[in-house]
Amino acid sequence: MQVWASKPRDMPPKEVGDYARRVEALGYDGLTVSEGVHDGSVNAWAALAATSELRVAVSVFVAFSRSPMSLAYACWDLQDFSGGRFVIGLGTQVKANIEQRFSVPWTPPVPRMREYVQALRMIFDAWGAQDGTRLRFEGEQYRFTRMQPFFTPALIEHPEIPIYLGAVGPAMTRLTGEVADGFFTHSCNSDPRSIRELAMPAVEAGAQRGGRSLDDVDIMVSPYMNTGSTSEEIAEARDANRRQMAVMYSTPNYWGPLRLRGIEEIGEQLRGLTREGRWDELADLLSDDLVDEIAITGDYLDSAHLLKERYGDLPISLRFPLPDDPADDGQVAKALEILRD
Repeated sequence: MQVWASKPRDMPPKEVGDYARRVEALGYDGLTVSEGVHDGSVNAWAALAATSELRVAVSVFVAFSRSPMSLAYACWDLQDFSGGRFVIGLGTQVKANIEQRFSVPWTPPVPRMREYVQALRMIFDAWGAQDGTRLRFEGEQYRFTRMQPFFTPALIEHPEIPIYLGAVGPAMTRLTGEVADGFFTHSCNSDPRSIRELAMPAVEAGAQRGGRSLDDVDIMVSPYMNTGSTSEEIAEARDANRRQMAVMYSTPNYWGPLRLRGIEEIGEQLRGLTREGRWDELADLLSDDLVDEIAITGDYLDSAHLLKERYGDLPISLRFPLPDDPADDGQVAKALEILRD
């Protein structure tokens, strides 16, 4: 089982290098860097420049805000710079953000993402051939038919760059199985029951449609982690995750775990509170039992044992949090050994 860390969402790029060195020193297999308030490719470059063996993934690029060609140039350079340690993560974002934050037209996301992945791979294939192979991709959303030698980057040592997709709904999750090398789960849909009963069947169905198998797709699971080194830290993490869960589960797209448990009415109640602007009351609707069923609760070592108990039979990779205080790094190093045992 591979174990990855995740960069805090609001960490600026100037701090990413030190963070990545710490992740690598602890023995993590990889680090995911986000694209929320900082550019994903800049975050990835900072992490790759500071390390020598750590794999780095952007989780996730907002795909539809960029041309596949623009993203291809950035990712080709990151793969070359890192000696093959880079992973592309792609996500759709929601319609309002694409149209209003990025000023890009919105179109049906699943067929558009399928074309996006296909176009990226065709661009990389053309660059990797280095033999004058003509680039020709013509879809409904994207069209690439011109790549003069002047604009073709030089061949790199590792031209095949893994492409992962972030997905929540069943259609996009099936697409992940069909066309992607890996799947980033969302924390609110990462509990073991959701992985077994929702995610894995959808990935496998997509893989079969694409002439592949479930073994061809790395499923990277990102469970909510109510963890720390003290009972106070664990309680703080639980309260923070409860608040985040409540916001997520107020949106119907994230109701999968609630439906599995026959408690979809909680989602309806949460949605009603948001429409009334009663955001401070959301977390009160999630019981301790539900939070602990969906999340992993315990100190670092207990959390590692609980992760193995809940997920150990599944063919997945996991994200495990890096502590805020480096004084707790020794506990996390032991937790990583438990997860790999």
